[in-house]
Amino acid sequence: MEVLAIAKREKSRAPMEEMTQALITTEQGVVGDFRGKPGKRQLTVLSAESWQDACNDVNTDLPWTVRRSNILVSGMRFSEANVGDVIQIGEVKLEITRETDPCPRMDEQHQGLTQALMPDWRGGVCCRVVADGEVKVGDEAVLLSAGGVI
Repeated sequence: MEVLAIAKREKSRAPMEEMTQALITTEQGVVGDFRGKPGKRQLTVLSAESWQDACNDVNTDLPWTVRRSNILVSGMRFSEANVGDVIQIGEVKLEITRETDPCPRMDEQHQGLTQALMPDWRGGVCCRVVADGEVKVGDEAVLLSAGGVI
């Protein structure tokens, strides 16, 4: 997996701000993002391949920031089997806690997008930060299970 993009927003419904790097901490998630407080949804990770599948279903290309996720990765599709797994990016470790459920707000961006994100965890995953560090676009991301690298 590779980090393709990083984004944050200062408050609910605020525009997403793309960044080339971000500090990620156990206390703040993506520093500067309004959802960053400790908990099971400190930040969200989206699979580029799953996002493209959803866009294909609605016959359009949309920027990944429409999904309002914090990190876009390539080379991985998420599923329920990944709950409890850890995404490691450099020193940063992100525990996958659950699916990021698509909300009806997605249809405000493009009609049918909410439904297109429903199958196969296309909406991405919610994560809890378990180890701090800096993440940069282009960094390698590795998926770890309790037994090691998947």
